[in-house]
Amino acid sequence: MSRIAFLGTPGAAVPTLLALVDRYDVAVVITQPDRPVGRSKQPVGSAVKEEAQRLGLTVRQPTNNTEMVQALESVDGLDLAVVGAFGRLLTTEALLVPTHGMLNVHFSLLPRWRGAAPVARALWAGDPMTGVTIIVLDEGLDTGPVLTAQAIDIEPEETNGELTSRLADMGARLLTSVLTGYVRGEIQPVPQTNDGTTYAAKVEASERPLPVEGVVKDAVNRVRALSPEPGATLRIDDETLQIRRARPSAASPQPGTWQVHLGSPVAGFTDGGVELVEIQPPGKKPMTGEAWLRGLRRSSGIIG
Repeated sequence: MSRIAFLGTPGAAVPTLLALVDRYDVAVVITQPDRPVGRSKQPVGSAVKEEAQRLGLTVRQPTNNTEMVQALESVDGLDLAVVGAFGRLLTTEALLVPTHGMLNVHFSLLPRWRGAAPVARALWAGDPMTGVTIIVLDEGLDTGPVLTAQAIDIEPEETNGELTSRLADMGARLLTSVLTGYVRGEIQPVPQTNDGTTYAAKVEASERPLPVEGVVKDAVNRVRALSPEPGATLRIDDETLQIRRARPSAASPQPGTWQVHLGSPVAGFTDGGVELVEIQPPGKKPMTGEAWLRGLRRSSGIIG
């Protein structure tokens, strides 16, 4: 049985960890250090750390490249490392520690959307499909040779959270279908092409506000791409709201205004209206647009 190190951090990496534990000897789990969360700013461990501890696995949380190499070298006879949404680039020194290198479960059809936020960027661009690619990591940014890939259609109103969940489950299955064959030398990686390369930059805070001078399609795609986290925002009547779901509307308020249409709030953009299907006001839980209106007690207003 292969001895494996797993590197991952968010909930999207947990299905891969579980799939590995079912089939292989996961000797160490490496995840990001605990981060302060909420108003209390108390450090909280990652979803991968919580699951690894529940399973009784050894957990390491390196803070720099030296500690990363040490964490990998702490495993005698380390055959392979698997990376799933770890959240940090790895040095050449770290890549060379496992006998068979490192495999990465990447949530896009490489070379499209290399980088930190492939799911968000695919949704934002309005891509009709995406997928998972299993690559052998090299020194580049998601440039390593490909072991296998699988495509899926993106559903019309699917959000980042929903699509990521589907890709996470698919990625776990896809990885385990090739891992043993790769270690045995029965499956050979194929170099990536650079044709059609795009880069999935990390989403910045400055990208969250929905520009009312934009068009409906782009606004809806941005909401989908940023839902549930970090969330697209819209400032309505001096209050910044997080917009978690939206769709094109038959109503067309003037750009920079909003109104009620068939019981739902609709924001005006340059080429039409966007129905605000699910809203999260500051300090409150997400609610439907209709519920938000009931607490507001007015039927139109200004955006911005």
